[in-house]
Amino acid sequence: MLTTIGWQVAGQVTYCLEGSVFVAGAVVQWLRDGLGIIRTSADVERLAASVPDCGGVYFVPAFVGLGAPLGPLRPRRDLRPYARRHGRTFGPRGAGIDGLPNVRPVGRHAEGRGIQLAELKVDGGASVNQQLMQFQADMLGVRVRRPVVAETTALGAAYLAGLAVGYWHEPADIARHWALDCEYRPTMPAAQREARRVRWQEAVRRAMGWEEAGKAEG
Repeated sequence: MLTTIGWQVAGQVTYCLEGSVFVAGAVVQWLRDGLGIIRTSADVERLAASVPDCGGVYFVPAFVGLGAPLGPLRPRRDLRPYARRHGRTFGPRGAGIDGLPNVRPVGRHAEGRGIQLAELKVDGGASVNQQLMQFQADMLGVRVRRPVVAETTALGAAYLAGLAVGYWHEPADIARHWALDCEYRPTMPAAQREARRVRWQEAVRRAMGWEEAGKAEG
C-alpha cells in the first residue's frame, strides 16, 4: 500500500492510502485487440453473464507485474514486477471478470492498517460493467456504489479548479454534488467467498513462480 498525496486545498494536504492494481481495464482491451475474443468492451459483460461461474479457471492479469493484491501473500514486498502472464490460452468466459481485478486482498490490506471498509465507491469505464460491480460487492462483502458521473478523475480536476477560483468555498460544498446511480449489495455466501479467495491466492502464487525465471532472463 502506498501513501499518496491526493490534493492540497488552503494549505491543508490530504493523503490517500492507495492500493495499486497494475492492470484492470486493460484486460478488456487485451481480450478485444490481443485475442480477438470480443468486438467491443461491452461484450465482456454479456459473455460473463452467459455462464454460472468461472469453472475453476482463474486469470491473473500480471501483464506488467503484480501490485497491491500481493500484500497478504508477501507483506515485505508488495510489488512483483517479474510475475507475468504466461501462455495465450483463455478458459471459461467468466474467468476474465474474476480477475479484473480482485480487490478483496487490497481491502484486507487496508483493514490490516485499521481502516474499516464500510462501502466501496467506484468510478471509471469498468464501473459500467454490472457483472464486475456485483462480483466486487460479493468478494468484499460490502455494498458497491457507482455515481451518476462515472468519469470522476476529470470531474475532480474541475472541482479543484472551482475551489481555486472561489466558485466553491470548501470541499463540503463539492461533496453535496455526489449522486448515486446504482448500488450493488453482496449476495454471495461467506463460504463461497472464502473458497474463491483461497483459489485466487493459489492462482497468484502459481503466477509468481515465473519471478525467478524473469530475473534470470533480465
